[in-house]
Amino acid sequence: MRIDKLGVVVAALGIFALVFQSFLIFRANRIVPGETVPAWEALGPGGIALYAGLGVALLILLLKTPLAIRLGVSSLALIALAVAVGLGSSALIPEGDSYARVSPGSGVWIMVFAFALAATDALARLRLGPFARVGILIAVAAVLWGILASGLWDDLAVMREYQGRQAAFFAQLQIHLFLAFGSVAAAVLIGVPVGIVCYRIPRVRAGILGSLNVVQTIPSIALFGLLIAPMAWVGANVPGARELGIGGIGYAPAFLALFAYSLLPIVSNTVVGLDGVPRDANEAARGMGMTSGQRMTGVLLPLAFPVILTGIRIILVQNIGLAVIAGLIGGGGLGTFVFQGISQTAMPLVLLGAIPAVAMAFAAAIVLDAGVELSQGRQRAGQ
Repeated sequence: MRIDKLGVVVAALGIFALVFQSFLIFRANRIVPGETVPAWEALGPGGIALYAGLGVALLILLLKTPLAIRLGVSSLALIALAVAVGLGSSALIPEGDSYARVSPGSGVWIMVFAFALAATDALARLRLGPFARVGILIAVAAVLWGILASGLWDDLAVMREYQGRQAAFFAQLQIHLFLAFGSVAAAVLIGVPVGIVCYRIPRVRAGILGSLNVVQTIPSIALFGLLIAPMAWVGANVPGARELGIGGIGYAPAFLALFAYSLLPIVSNTVVGLDGVPRDANEAARGMGMTSGQRMTGVLLPLAFPVILTGIRIILVQNIGLAVIAGLIGGGGLGTFVFQGISQTAMPLVLLGAIPAVAMAFAAAIVLDAGVELSQGRQRAGQ
């Protein structure tokens, strides 16, 4: 029997979590120090069975086993952890107690990371097609939705924070989506034409790309802060601006900062994509009598689309994460909960904002990766 190299890392992390780290943390309320609770205390004999099963799963991942088995074992281990955490939290919360909080301990987080790493490695080595990857993403989302709908996690601290802020959560989620996706859409509408100009007029390319590169070097928090003063001036002096919500703080400076960060990847990828179009394709279109505009829309942009879409993927994942910082300047979004939790030393409140942002970025990356691969496949078929 041979040892899998990544399996050594996964097994080491898992054993460390099982032996030395806590399973659950119980707090009488959200601000008092927590008490660690082992799995067998929260789940009784079920906790011992859980640890035994996880130990077997780690042994399987340690050895060189078929990739499908590794993926299945990792997935089952993650589901078992999810169910055990939910059952354990319900067992620890006294009936009718609305103040107590139960959170996953460090051992759970480390094991989730270890098994997720093994599952991701198996998926990468299986070389699944784009539709299969998106299908797996949908299946994972369905499992999570089923767990949430079943109420299994209702007694977890992060869900108790959500239950007390449900309306606010969806309002801030909408703002977060607007900041992330809206800034990307605006960057595409402006950046692609600017990239076409850079492609057609090489002498302006260095100046435009250099200017956009300067924006990228400014730290995100600094850029958000630098925009407060000019946006406050616009809100105070431009008619109708304040009615649209434009001011020194709020969503306007956050949106503008995200838009500015998005321009360089879009413009540069548009230029690179157009430069990468085979010269023969352009000359063939010219020989067919196509005008410059027809060649751009009918030949050059379609062939450059995979590269442009790669730039869109980069900035969308980036902006979903950067939009969290908007909470610092009153811009709303999921960062509101993150910074509220930090100020109140309430980690479940931090997770209420952080986990959805991470999940959205991860899902966007998978979907757009699949889109890039599909567009490349269609491009090769056309060629």
